[in-house]
Amino acid sequence: MAFFFSPMTPRASYRLPLPGGRVLDLGERTLVMAILNITPDSFSDGGTHLDVDRAVAAGLRMVAEGADILDIGGESTRPGAESVGAEEELRRVLPVVEKLTSLTSAVISIDTYKAVVGREAVARGAAIINDISGLLYEPDLASVAADTGAGLILMHTRGRSHQMYELAVYTDVVAEVRTELEDAVARAASAGVSRRSIVLDPGFGFAKRAGHSYSLLARLPELAALDLPLLSGPSRKSFLKEPLGERLPAEREWGTAAAVAASILGGAHIVRVHNVAAMTDVVRVADRIRAAAEDPG
Repeated sequence: MAFFFSPMTPRASYRLPLPGGRVLDLGERTLVMAILNITPDSFSDGGTHLDVDRAVAAGLRMVAEGADILDIGGESTRPGAESVGAEEELRRVLPVVEKLTSLTSAVISIDTYKAVVGREAVARGAAIINDISGLLYEPDLASVAADTGAGLILMHTRGRSHQMYELAVYTDVVAEVRTELEDAVARAASAGVSRRSIVLDPGFGFAKRAGHSYSLLARLPELAALDLPLLSGPSRKSFLKEPLGERLPAEREWGTAAAVAASILGGAHIVRVHNVAAMTDVVRVADRIRAAAEDPG
């Protein structure tokens, strides 16, 4: 079997159309998606950005550090997290989306599975909808993407946050995740979403034990065979504890760096991270390695 960043497996390039005629080029270099949680209970940074002005300042700092995309979320999706009503989620995220849209040219993504939140966020300037459920929770979200022309990230998971580990049973995790992502793409297509507007995320840590996440990371090129751009989100996830031992999320940066580099060498087009400044350096070096592998002369 060829090593996973072999020059025999170059990363495909895509152009992701966005509202307003914008296009996001994916493939020439890896894009950095910064995590901006407007929540009291996210696993890594809960409560840090609840104030609108503080959240906006953090987003602008992330852009200055190298973020291409700001992923704004108003509900924690960590295992066991309590769900949040749409009204509260809108209250948290819309002022931040509006202000950042007016202050930066970085692409704004809304991290939600709710159709009403996705529609309102795009109306205020978000250009991508990042759905952790792969359209399982609210299938109407696909119609929002189709109607607005927003990019749509479809992540793999099984069940809701309180039950996802019960459903983390696989015979071949990579083959099954691939099949279930294909099903998500079909759900999007049936609602009129263009295939060109879709990005896939294997969902590290979601309905997956640590070994499942490592298998997906090691075999990422098998998902690239779906011929859609890939997003990888390993940042500070609990699967990193298996080799590192018990550490707080913020203490998993070196492990995150290794997983981010492996993601890029495996073909990811976008990496979703907390520590933008540090991971931008990782991205630049990993991209340089990819370039050398693809053009060894």
